[in-house]
Parts: sequence; structure tokens; C-alpha cells
Amino acid sequence: MTVPSPFTAFLSPAERAARGRSARRRVPRSAHGVLGTGPERFDPVQVVERQSATRVPELVPIRYARMLESPFRFFRGAAAIMAADLGAVEDTGLRVQLCGDAHLLNFRLLASPERHLVFDINDFDETLAGPFEWDVKRLAASFAIAGRARGFDAAEQNRAVEACVRAYRQRMREFAGMRTLDIWYAQDDADRLRDLMAASMTEEARRRTAEATAKARTRTHLQAFAKLTRATPEGRRITPDPPLITPLRDLVTGSSPHGQEEEPQTVLEGYARSLSSEHRHLLHRYRPVDIARKVVGVGSVGTRCWIVLLLGRDDDDPLLLQAKEAQLSVLAAHTGGDRHDNQGRRVVAGQRLMQTTSDILLGWTHAVGLDGHERDFYVRQLRDWKGIARPDTMDPGLLSMFGRLCGASLARAHARSGDAVAIAAYLGGGDRFERALASFAQAYADRNERDFAALGAAARSGRIPTAPR
Repeated sequence: MTVPSPFTAFLSPAERAARGRSARRRVPRSAHGVLGTGPERFDPVQVVERQSATRVPELVPIRYARMLESPFRFFRGAAAIMAADLGAVEDTGLRVQLCGDAHLLNFRLLASPERHLVFDINDFDETLAGPFEWDVKRLAASFAIAGRARGFDAAEQNRAVEACVRAYRQRMREFAGMRTLDIWYAQDDADRLRDLMAASMTEEARRRTAEATAKARTRTHLQAFAKLTRATPEGRRITPDPPLITPLRDLVTGSSPHGQEEEPQTVLEGYARSLSSEHRHLLHRYRPVDIARKVVGVGSVGTRCWIVLLLGRDDDDPLLLQAKEAQLSVLAAHTGGDRHDNQGRRVVAGQRLMQTTSDILLGWTHAVGLDGHERDFYVRQLRDWKGIARPDTMDPGLLSMFGRLCGASLARAHARSGDAVAIAAYLGGGDRFERALASFAQAYADRNERDFAALGAAARSGRIPTAPR
């Protein structure tokens, strides 16, 4: 049987543009302004409970407590709920590699291997191929929800959403006219972005941007090393802070559920084999000295996450790795399934496809714990020049400016895997798409508040347990 070559499926730019415009007949741009689900919507609490069933039981109450802190924190932990909502409506069919959880806090300053500071997407736990608009809608909704948390009125929220979506549309149109390699090499260098935004920035915005850039350069692995470890008679070890940070030795000898003690060791051994030969050589210059379980994020709480302390030349030559469990993407049930044989590899492949520069020690593995359960993991350095946005301190103008940065960055990430010509043709030259997304974001923010209230009612009734930390 002849295997078709991937090099035979080329369309001309005109044919690709026609494909994008034809998608409007199936899903008009104005149709994105409505939620599109009927009165028989699923129970959002049940969606969260199904996820919790696969997680460390003693950590699940922490996840619920974090989600109940605010509607925005709930939204961060509710990617599975939104995926089900998006999967229930007709899509454009214009597919890209999706982040799967493209809310505004998953865009931040990061260090490139060349030690440049770049602005990019940071979280790929849910990455999978799917319709481009799903990421745009989740990002748009996050700006409306963040604006509400700051007390902004609807007009101010809409300006931030429209600024974000307009930047996505305009940059995708730029990519549609670029050569393929130029798209692949494009990156958002922090200094270049600051210069581009300078004309529209207030003096306060300039000051805060400069502070954020400088602070990101201080958030190195050495800072994490100083914060997370301590000197002991046995040498440098991870500092316990249970239940948020629990050394492996305490999980094995304490009262916590057992059956996980072999997991981190097998994770590290298998992970090394996923690296390229030169990076594997680099890793082997270090020796592992301590391992601890760590609670991370909001939506990820309860998944198995290990931090591994390795030392090189001496106690002042550290490497901190994070091995995080990779479960099935929340998008998988709504995109025709998942063909990946390892969910950690799915995360790594998606990250490398969307990011311009990825961690040189990014890898994956598979492990079987003493409890007999097989799990997939992806591994990366714990911290390396990360600058995190603070929407809770932004005024309306700064939120809109940050929206432009996020929208443009998402377009760059999508253009690497998707058809920029077709997507740009679908979006067009006018503002119809961003106006529709502003309406969608307001409607979804309302829905998010109702779902947040439903989770709160479940906690008060005793249906779900909570334990703040």
C-alpha cells in the first residue's frame, strides 16, 4: 500500500484564503457572540468531581478551596467546564495546536536558552489540536472576568477584551503575508515589546513594565533554590511545608497514603532517556539528592507533582526539576479523542510547537507506582526568569495593554501550527470578530459566576470537601 506523502497536500495562498472565507458560511463571525448551549447543560460541579476522582484524595479539598476564593480563581480551575461548553457548539474547522487553557495568567515573561527575556505562553497541560477560536474565547473570557474582579464596568471590560482579540486578528493577518520560516522564527522579545508599546503607555505603565522586567530577571533557579531548600546535617535538602511541600521520606514514613515512593525515582530515570544526547549529558553532571511532592496552581491541585533537587559540583551548584503528572487533555473528549501514547509527550510536543523557545531540559516519561497505577509525566526546570502578571493591580488601560500583548502572542503561537492565511481570511479586516468575542466574554463571565456559585453551594451542603492552604 502506498503511504501518502505529507508534501503532496499543498494549497495555494488563494485556495487557503478561500477555505477560511468558506468557514464563515458554517460559522459566521457574529455567531461567536453567543454561548450556544441550551437549557440541558451539564452539571458543572460534576465535571470538577470527575477530575478529582483521579487525583491524590488528601489534596482535592485544597483544590476546591482555591477555586472558591473568587470567580477568577474558579475560572482558572475550570478548564474542563469551558472545554465542554466550547465542544457543544459548531466550530470553524480551522485547526491549530491549542494551549487548551489560554487564560491571561498563562502568558508571562520567560527566559530563552540564549538568556533573553521573551513573552510567551507558559502552561501546556491541556494542549491538543483543535479549532483556533477555542483558545481565543478562553483568553477573551479571562479578561472580562479579571476586569470584573477589579470592579471595572462593562465598557472597560469590553475594551480589554476587544484589544486582546483585535491584536490576535491583526497579527494573524501579518503572519498570513510572511514566509514560513519567518513565522517560525518570530518571537516576542520583552525589550522589543516594551519599545513597541511605549507610545501608548502612561508613565505609570512604563514604570511598572520596567519593574516587572527587572523582577523577572531575578526569578532564577538560584532564587527558587534559596527559597525551597535548607542546609541539614545530611547536606542541602528540600524544606518541608506540608501539605504544600512534602518530602518523599515523610510520605513514606508518615500517615499519608503510601504506594508512591518509587514513582519519583522511575520518573527521573525515564525522563533522562527523552532528552537529546547533549542535554542528557548535561543532566548526568548532576546527582539527585532529594525529592518532594508539591501542590501547584489551581486546576492542577491534586495531580501528582514532584520537585527534584539535584546538585552538581557542590551544594552551591543546584538544579531544580519539576515532574508533573500529565493526564488526558480536557479537550480530548471534544476533539475526536486523543491519539497520543504518552500524555507527558503530548504536553512537551505541544509546548515545543507553540513556544518559540522552550526549556532545554523539557522532557517526559512514564512511571508505575507501588500502587500499580501507570502515570505519564512531563519534566522541566522549576523556575527560570518568570515574570507573572498581576491583573489585581492593573487599571483599565494597563489591562487593555496586557490584552494586546496576550492576543498577539497567542496569534504567533497559533500561526506556527495552523494555517495563518485561512484564519486571517476568516477573521477579515473589520472588527466583527472582536465585537462578537466581547459579547461572548460577558456572557461567559455571567455563566462562570453561576458555576462558581454552584460549587460554593456544593461545599456548603457537604457535597465537596474544602481545606484551605
